[in-house]
Formats: sequence, C-alpha cells, structure tokens
Amino acid sequence: MIAAFRSSLEVRKVSHTDWMLLQDLAYYSPLLGCSIIVPVGFRTDFASVPRLPLAWWLVGGSAQSAAVVHDYLYQGHLALTRRQADAVFYEAMGARGGWPEPLWRRWLAWAGTRVGGWVAWHRRVERTERLNPRGWSWRAAP
Repeated sequence: MIAAFRSSLEVRKVSHTDWMLLQDLAYYSPLLGCSIIVPVGFRTDFASVPRLPLAWWLVGGSAQSAAVVHDYLYQGHLALTRRQADAVFYEAMGARGGWPEPLWRRWLAWAGTRVGGWVAWHRRVERTERLNPRGWSWRAAP
C-alpha cells in the first residue's frame, strides 16, 4: 500500500495560533504499516516554521495535514521515536489524498524538523498540556 490520507483536513481556529480538528484525520503510513487516526477535537498549531522571510516563503503554510499527523505523533499519542515521527512527517508530505509537496520542499521541511524539532520533542508534555490537556475528551464537541 502507498501513503495516503483517507479523510480530508477539517479544522476551526480556536486561538491566535491553534486549530481544532472538526473530524478525524485518517492517514495510512506504509513506514509504520498501519493507519494513524488523529481524532476529532485534537488541537494543533500546525508546523512551527520560523517566521524568517525566506524560510516562511519556502515552506510556511504548506503540508498542513502532514503537520497535524506530526503534531499528534510528537505529543506522544503513539510510542515512536522522534526519528520515526519525523520520517512519517516526510512520508505524509508526499501522500495521496492530501496536497503532495514537491520533493525539495519535503526535504527542506524534514531537514528543518530534524534540526529544530528537538525543542518541541523535549517540550512535548508541556505542548500536550497546552494544546490537549489531561481530562480532555477526544470526542469533545467542536
């Protein structure tokens, strides 16, 4: 099987930087050999691209579905290493059913994640508490 999104990204803005899923986001990862279901109500801030003009122009605002899956994995909802989560991000950026990114942009976003993603990875508990706090219902009404 090939990498594919099996549902579309439907979100609503809930704060200046955060968005909430209005329906499950389903993604099949050949790398993991399984589907990842990011549940309705999950909150994301999409990709953390530095707001430097060149960086933002090259990769900002792209690969949003892949960024949601990556946020979900980084917040520890599957038992993966950071390297595996980043590899799934790269894979998902080229998946069918989403908006496949050109190879150069996939590589650039993946490389940026490998270089700077350690901050989010080590702050994943803090990010989870901010975005998806304990006691939060996966089936919360939008």
